[in-house]
Amino acid sequence: MSYGLNESFNKQSNSDKITDMRILVIEDDSETAKYLQRGLREVGHSADIAMNGEDGLHMAESNRYDVLIVDRMLPKLDGLAMLKKLRDTGHETPALILSALGQVDDRVEGLRSGGDDYLTKPYAFSELLARVEVLTRRRKPDEAETKLRIGDLELDRLAHSVKRGDTPIPLQPREYRLLEYLMKNAGKVVTRTMLLEEVWDYHFDPQTNVIDVHISRLRSKIDKDFDHPLLQTVRGSGYVLRAPDAE
Repeated sequence: MSYGLNESFNKQSNSDKITDMRILVIEDDSETAKYLQRGLREVGHSADIAMNGEDGLHMAESNRYDVLIVDRMLPKLDGLAMLKKLRDTGHETPALILSALGQVDDRVEGLRSGGDDYLTKPYAFSELLARVEVLTRRRKPDEAETKLRIGDLELDRLAHSVKRGDTPIPLQPREYRLLEYLMKNAGKVVTRTMLLEEVWDYHFDPQTNVIDVHISRLRSKIDKDFDHPLLQTVRGSGYVLRAPDAE
């Protein structure tokens, strides 16, 4: 089966690309799906694959993704029906529809069914990537917030820096990503499964103490030398980042 794309995609320069997006590719042709997954990973994104509409719907509802790439013609549940079901349940993850149907009426139907953009096959990977990155700029205001604050702890997404009060806190990349996720879910219990999926991109338990090690390191940096601890362990459940006055 044809990939439906121009295989000679052009890689972007490091200064142009937006990295570290989590993308779900819903595509029933395994070669096309793997090709897209490989291309997305090569430019710094993580990508999961669903091979039919029902699996795609379940994964999109159960996980946080920055963008969905949805083939229109899917088994079990076609792409447009899948998107309509997703929108009906309140999920607003941006979606790029891929289809060989390129007439105006086809594109209008796709957009009205819940798609945010529509790309006709065959297409160049570089164009697909550009459209995906444009969609991420249309996030809701709370998702595009440049600074996160919990008590006197502040994470600046633009500067990629963290400080507590006036004290800068240097973090390793994984520690930064862990803290960012905890701050985005401040006051809520975050489970180990959530951390494995959202911070480490694991969809299985590697049976290691990787979370405990990183939580311990993060706690020593943001809490150890300060009067009020923010990062708490909820025994049997997970972790919560909470300001002292929220207890």
